[in-house]
Amino acid sequence: MFKNIYVPIDNSDYSNACIEIGLELAKQTGATLTASHVYAAKLHDMRFRQMEGGLPEEYQVEEELEKQRTIHDQLITKGMEVITDSYLDVPRFKCKKREIPFVGKSLEGKNWVELVKDIKESDYDLVIMGIMGLGAIRDSQIGSVAERVIRRIQTDTFVVKYLSELNGERSSSGKIVVAMDGSGQAFGGLQTGIELAKLWNRPLEVIASFDPYFHYAMFNSLAGVLSREASKIFKLEKQEKLHEEIIDKGLAKIYQAHLDVSCKLVEEAGLNCTSRLLDGKVFEKILQYAREENPFLLILGRVGVHSTPDMDIGSNAENLLRRAPCNIYLSSKVFKPKIDMIAEESIEWTANAKERLKKIPGFVRPMATAAILRYATERGHSMITSNLITKACQDILPAGSMEAMTMVGKQLKDKAEKEGRKDPYASVDPDMLKQEMLAAHEGKDPSKIKLKCTNCGTVLGGDAVRCGVCNATEERLLPLAQEDSTTDLQKEGGVSTITSFDSKNIAWTKEALKSLDDFPKGHVRHRAQARVEKSARLQNISTITLDFVNKILE
Repeated sequence: MFKNIYVPIDNSDYSNACIEIGLELAKQTGATLTASHVYAAKLHDMRFRQMEGGLPEEYQVEEELEKQRTIHDQLITKGMEVITDSYLDVPRFKCKKREIPFVGKSLEGKNWVELVKDIKESDYDLVIMGIMGLGAIRDSQIGSVAERVIRRIQTDTFVVKYLSELNGERSSSGKIVVAMDGSGQAFGGLQTGIELAKLWNRPLEVIASFDPYFHYAMFNSLAGVLSREASKIFKLEKQEKLHEEIIDKGLAKIYQAHLDVSCKLVEEAGLNCTSRLLDGKVFEKILQYAREENPFLLILGRVGVHSTPDMDIGSNAENLLRRAPCNIYLSSKVFKPKIDMIAEESIEWTANAKERLKKIPGFVRPMATAAILRYATERGHSMITSNLITKACQDILPAGSMEAMTMVGKQLKDKAEKEGRKDPYASVDPDMLKQEMLAAHEGKDPSKIKLKCTNCGTVLGGDAVRCGVCNATEERLLPLAQEDSTTDLQKEGGVSTITSFDSKNIAWTKEALKSLDDFPKGHVRHRAQARVEKSARLQNISTITLDFVNKILE
């Protein structure tokens, strides 16, 4: 897993914790542990020369001044070398005791400059650094050396932030958590997470977060600046509906697919893991998760799925590096899952395409399905249609193969009907499920019924027979009836009606509206209001009360 582990040291608490982690990993993986300390003799020499003008008169005689310069140079150079050797002796003796190969490096110069230079010129596959050093103060979030080094290297970096865990006080969960966004770096981090979970015998969890509220706040903001004519041209109402019905659910499907692929990779590695899909601003939700779960280690891709090649560190990774109350692992390694695995989890089939697939004989169906999925993934399709199957077969199969398989499929089907056997590949009739579901809500207007998936929490329309996010079947969909508020509306100051950007009236009690003042003006308050209004519309809440606001935003 690791061959050469690098630990910059400065005798701080974080540095000493880094040594212990490095020793543990090196012992279990057979890696060499390399430790370094940077001292700035030249800097001190320059400072001494700058302060010579303030020396007493007896030291400013030329002969005496030269003598003092020589003494100072020797003391500083020799003294700092002795200090550095003392620092390096700590990991050296510990490695000797545990029979771990050790290399010590004494570097002279500007600390972060020399560290970056050494890392880039060496073949380290893991850097372990403390989030702060000896110069840390109470309000520090990250030390200047750590920040400058992290921004300039591309080697996997374990950043030690949580000391009590390393002193024997286990956190509430002890989990290794991988934040997944589908990028190569995130999947690379997952591979590392799997290995670390095995080495340390810790539980593994994979999380993903998507933001379904951003567009709602954006449209509200646009509605305030666009003229009536511009709003008509932009078609705000249709744009909002497009996001509600396609983009929001599409985003959820994408990130759920990343989780499903991740769980399969973990299973293939012989481990079990849990997964969780979070909805909201990525940094905010993962930070909230870290504060609630208090994991031992949070693994992040150094850059995200939307980063450019020259990016040093992604914004979410940078924010979490500063704020998350746990150790952070920044993954630079890139791993790409097999294309067939990605396709199986991220691509949907239309009803016609499914019917078309049934006509392919069973003994070649798995192979044909895999080929079609690969064809669709390589061309960026998220939905397989009957026409796409035709194109795939024309490009993949020899001439006449599709016609031959269709003929064989028809023969097999005819034979099954004559023998009174059911088609083993027949699926459940969606219309039948829909009728059964609506019958259970007799007397209610089907258009007002909302269903909630008990598997992933997605709210769906009343005619849904399958979750559009996690693909859960009808028995996992339970009715989400409109909540009848018992709030005394007069005690909350009465009701005010607000017209949204898409000309829909939304009723708020005055106390509920006033509660939004707790949020800073501008984007943050817009997002809070957008989240409440969207939740109310999904749940058919006629009046937004203070209790409902608190429930949504707490």
